[in-house]
Amino acid sequence: MADTASINRRVRQRAIWAFLLFAAALPPASTGLGFTSVPPGEARIALSFAWAFSGLGLLAALWAAFPTVRYWEDLPGPTRWLGMLPLLAILLFAAPATVTVALL
Repeated sequence: MADTASINRRVRQRAIWAFLLFAAALPPASTGLGFTSVPPGEARIALSFAWAFSGLGLLAALWAAFPTVRYWEDLPGPTRWLGMLPLLAILLFAAPATVTVALL
């Protein structure tokens, strides 16, 4: 049995990092997608940053989800939700996009 307090702390920190990285991807994504007026070269750079932050957020979400699932029984309920929430958010956004692409 692992130390529940340290696992609890690690899961919380990783989930918070995932949300921070997803939030950091929003300004470059809005710039890159043309919601603000910038030259095309800067828009490509902004989209690159958005993809990088989103990719790092996905890694952090997985990094939080694996110990959450592994120590599910030992963790308190709020930590379970916090550990799985970044990955659930990704899946809830990806599911409609996948269905839309499949129907086209």
